[in-house]
Amino acid sequence: MTNYGAIPTSSHPSPAINLEYISRAKHRIKSGLATRRPWKSMFDFESMTLPHGFFDAISRIKTNLGYFRANYAIGVLFILFLSLLYHPTSLIVLSILIVFWIFLYFLRDEPLVVFGYQIDDRTVLIGLSVFTVVMLLLTHATSNILGSLLTAAVLVLIHAAVRRSDNLFLDEEAAAVSESSGLMSYPSS
Repeated sequence: MTNYGAIPTSSHPSPAINLEYISRAKHRIKSGLATRRPWKSMFDFESMTLPHGFFDAISRIKTNLGYFRANYAIGVLFILFLSLLYHPTSLIVLSILIVFWIFLYFLRDEPLVVFGYQIDDRTVLIGLSVFTVVMLLLTHATSNILGSLLTAAVLVLIHAAVRRSDNLFLDEEAAAVSESSGLMSYPSS
């Protein structure tokens, strides 16, 4: 017997969209982007002055690289993206790599633990950067990649040297992590 017009029901829950999962992902995206500093603070023109000397420039670069780390990573990835617009294969590889960046660097709300060792953000940043460059170099867009990375490095270093760092405050934990080796023993429970 067929029931025309009746809405089919099932005793098994359908694999519909899990709203809790979406809510959790949305929260992780917001908290992940919270590690990024406000762009307004990064480009505060009142805080842009030439350094007083070489050691002042080095001090500013160290502080600003630590403080604006996520912003610089986003900027470098954006410059890399722009340089690969005419290389579709490289652009596809970069898109896949950006997914790795999102989940392993920007949206992580817990420390990364590999083989019982806690890996800090700086080590993850360096590892992802090297992995990204190597994977992109395998797509034979070497001149575009190296040119964009050189451009991004120069822009980041200029900004880090020119942006005054006396009004930036790193929390004590971030300062302690930046002095460590990047690997910390993580007690297994």
